[in-house]
Amino acid sequence: MASPIQIEIIGLKDLSCSPFPCDNTRSCGLYDCYPTGKLVVAFNALADEIQKEYGDRVVLTLTLIDDGVPPYVKAIIEEHYPPLPIVLVNGRYTPMGRISLPLLQKELEKCDQEVTR
Repeated sequence: MASPIQIEIIGLKDLSCSPFPCDNTRSCGLYDCYPTGKLVVAFNALADEIQKEYGDRVVLTLTLIDDGVPPYVKAIIEEHYPPLPIVLVNGRYTPMGRISLPLLQKELEKCDQEVTR
């Protein structure tokens, strides 16, 4: 895996981490944030899991847009009309619409495969 892969989560401070209810099935793969269902708490749980599995090979950033939307985020919204939270992998919009460890792991595997080609 190329170092480091940049993952950016974009959303609102009090936003839900997913359009799905936070329940004990944990399809998102995260446990430390249950039952809050809030973006910031889920981001922290995701960051912990990513750090454990990938260490310094992945850098995770949370961008809150409550007080303003950066131009690059406006451009993504104008082009894709994505649901929040928005996920960027290496600056590229990645349609997920939620915080999900398994979905993000698949994206990281794709990045790994791109490097080995």
